[in-house]
Amino acid sequence: MKRRRLLLAALALLAAARARGDESDPLPVPSGGPRARAILAYNDGVKRMLEKRYPEAQRRFEEALALEERIAEAHNNLAFSLRMQGLQHAERALRHYARALELDPRLAQAYLYRGTLYAQLGDTARAQEDLGALRQIDAALAAKLERTLARAGARDERDGLTAQKDDPY
Repeated sequence: MKRRRLLLAALALLAAARARGDESDPLPVPSGGPRARAILAYNDGVKRMLEKRYPEAQRRFEEALALEERIAEAHNNLAFSLRMQGLQHAERALRHYARALELDPRLAQAYLYRGTLYAQLGDTARAQEDLGALRQIDAALAAKLERTLARAGARDERDGLTAQKDDPY
């Protein structure tokens, strides 16, 4: 029940993020070479991700990274696409968020979405760490993550009170 509510809060955050353009945008395509092919695959992945075609987006981001592993945005969006396919992909998504932030420590979207995933997993300490980092980079996105964490915490408190009333032991 707790995970379902956290997932719903994360989906609400995603909808708000999309409405405000928080997702990673397509990248400019360089002329020729493997990086150009990687960026074309990445940009196609962004298109599919925005269309909520997450398995297809995942494949395109994986193709981009096979051609050019050092695209932070591709790691971030691959992680996002994995996460949107279910929490069974959480470990792999966390590895890609970590790699995205290793490549670009100021990639605000990676902190936002990883913090949301940590909240979904019930790891509030790590979600708070991402919130702290995000506050230093992008106050608007930090406010969104903070609201998501506050809503998740309020729901957890209500669930606990309900459980105490229903089960006094």
